[in-house]
Amino acid sequence: MSVSKLFSRNRSSDKNITVIETEKEVLSDDGVREKQEDTESSNSSELEDADVLELPRIVREIVPLEDDSTLPVLTFRYFVLAVIFIIPGAFISTMNSYRTTSAAYSIFFVQIASHWSGKWLAKVLPKKEIRVFGGFKFNLNPGPWSIKETALVTITASSGATGNQGTTPLSLAEIYYGEKVHPAIAIFYMWAIVFVGYSYAAIARNFLIYDPQFVWPQALMQTTLFQTQSKSDADSKLGSKQMKVFFIALIGMAIWEFFPEYIFPMVSSLAFLCWVAPKNQTANFVGSGLGGMGFLNFTLDWSNITSAIMLSPYWIQVIQFIAFVIGAWVLIPAAKWGNLTEFKYGLMSNSLFMGNGTLYPTNQLLTPDLRLNETVYAELGSVHIGAQQAWNMFFDYASYISGIIWVVLFGYGTMGNSFKKLVASFKARKTNDSTLSINEQYTDRLNKLQAKYQEVPQLWYIVLFLASFITLLVIFATGKLFMPWWAMVIGIAFGAVIVTPLAWLYALSNFQLAIGTFNELLYGYMIQNRASRHPVGATVYGAIAGDAWYRAQYILQDQKIGHYMHLPPKAVFFSQIFGELIGVPINYAALRWVLNTKMDFLNGNKVDPLHQWTGQSIRSYNTNAVQYVILGPKRLFENYKILPYGFVLGVVAPIILYGLHRLFPNSRLKFRLWNTTVFFSTMSGFYGNISTGYLSSFIGGTVTMFWAYRYKHELWKRYNYLLAAAFDTGYNLTVLLIFIIFSSGKVINMPNWWGNNADSIERCFATAD
Repeated sequence: MSVSKLFSRNRSSDKNITVIETEKEVLSDDGVREKQEDTESSNSSELEDADVLELPRIVREIVPLEDDSTLPVLTFRYFVLAVIFIIPGAFISTMNSYRTTSAAYSIFFVQIASHWSGKWLAKVLPKKEIRVFGGFKFNLNPGPWSIKETALVTITASSGATGNQGTTPLSLAEIYYGEKVHPAIAIFYMWAIVFVGYSYAAIARNFLIYDPQFVWPQALMQTTLFQTQSKSDADSKLGSKQMKVFFIALIGMAIWEFFPEYIFPMVSSLAFLCWVAPKNQTANFVGSGLGGMGFLNFTLDWSNITSAIMLSPYWIQVIQFIAFVIGAWVLIPAAKWGNLTEFKYGLMSNSLFMGNGTLYPTNQLLTPDLRLNETVYAELGSVHIGAQQAWNMFFDYASYISGIIWVVLFGYGTMGNSFKKLVASFKARKTNDSTLSINEQYTDRLNKLQAKYQEVPQLWYIVLFLASFITLLVIFATGKLFMPWWAMVIGIAFGAVIVTPLAWLYALSNFQLAIGTFNELLYGYMIQNRASRHPVGATVYGAIAGDAWYRAQYILQDQKIGHYMHLPPKAVFFSQIFGELIGVPINYAALRWVLNTKMDFLNGNKVDPLHQWTGQSIRSYNTNAVQYVILGPKRLFENYKILPYGFVLGVVAPIILYGLHRLFPNSRLKFRLWNTTVFFSTMSGFYGNISTGYLSSFIGGTVTMFWAYRYKHELWKRYNYLLAAAFDTGYNLTVLLIFIIFSSGKVINMPNWWGNNADSIERCFATAD
């Protein structure tokens, strides 16, 4: 039996649905009649038409509504290319976390390069069948390269060619506390936290993958590129045109990004108020996007805009912009010039300060046995944080609770319907030995197409979870990783609670809620009464609880891509596990290379002449660990008594909006779209003294997701997601080239000129003084 047949065995005798392109008048989502290209069976009945119309309009326009289940998927070529693309991605992604600047490993690069590489392998590999043990056999070259193979290679790389949250506590322990974790323990820990997240995908999968209303915008973008590649292979006139547009946009963006990223950095932050009054401190602070409020500040740098303006629904972008305006243009001036806060130092900083505004010497707080030095703490005084850091934490707490409450209130109906379908599928199996699966409970075209493939058994997820849980339990019960075993159990339990509500939000809006700060706070509370508290424990806990959500999100998103591209679910599941089995050892190898060769730079014993190997992200984690673990939340909240009320706000705000929605369900104000989780999370994420890009992003989002979507919809549906992928790929290519040419060896700085002023690239000279 061949590998591809093993994972794509047909489960029904339904013939493949063949379709032809037609044009038909449909009522668009905003009530405007317009022409729409659609695909439907040439001899379909009214019932078959209905199964297409059950899909959201945006899905009907992008996703293929036909399937050829005979296309090869898990082939020898797939395995070769998957390994080739995983290894550099896993190494680069890990290495980048220690550098000041770096080049991202783009999944769109993998998607494009693997497709052309696969077509080349299909030409050069011999068409030879190989027999191995047990009568198992496979063909080196089963025929033309298929778009399904491209999709599976991309999904595998998306899983394995990434960084791993487990490297943070491992690095932190070695850099700051001189404790090296055994390689085997490190690797199994990194595998386990990833696979816990993958197993948790089973919790939300039955609700969020099969139900057609959950569109997963990022998955749609990648599907658009897959479709364009497929049409181009088939000599489709439209597909060829789209592929040309893609590469023109990619090259154009790659060339342009050399200007804001290297040659002409001024265009990355166009501060008009600074041009009017270049030496006026107030005008400079208000107008600067690099250290100021960013009022009327624009950017022409794609890294400050990103493809989110072409992916996120417009209502999400409106909420985010309102939150930015309040956070940057209202609260910051109120804190700087008003009475919002008494502590005026470090307004836009996430560092810890003493009462006189100097940086807090956190390294003096620890005794040799990792306890709080009460004498030194009494001498130094309480820890202070900047005003922006304070409200960031306040809204971070609110966003976490809001995410759960919002889904309980607003998502109850749809989630309840999905749950009923899930129960019905289980009852069908129990009563009449039917093989009816959850996706067969839905009657839309995509689920009908997928019904021919075997679903991933729940047992696979259970076994994956148990293996991961036991591995972690053994590691912590034997005291190998800085944290008590019961904290690990709590972290896994909290991860299980948040997977579905946060994935629900992401599936609809492409909005990912960051949860790190809350996890570290929770851990601080759990161990605050223990005499000895290792600060690295906070990041260990955060990696476990965090990956339970982040990895579940990634696997769910890729499974939605598999759903859109009609891939066998078992093959998708296997590819994701396979990717991590390869990627994690490479992550650890990269960690060891960095720590063995760059340690003196990372721990501050030497200054890197290139100013690249600073490990500033690791240093930030250490600061948080000292604050939450060594000092403890109690001392923090004694100084900042308003912070715990963030949790209250996270509960109350969604309830109020839900009440307004129930009282005025048809209101033009559409209270159900006023998502408090998105608002609070945006308020909590304004870090780094960078406020440029928000206004430009909102303008760009208004053009793409409001004007173009409503009034130029034919053009939008053909090119929106395609251009988003092209722009992201072009930007990543530029950053990679700049890194290789100007930073990988000897650093070559751009000479200073009018557009690259040595004092201030924005020409906000008063701010630079």
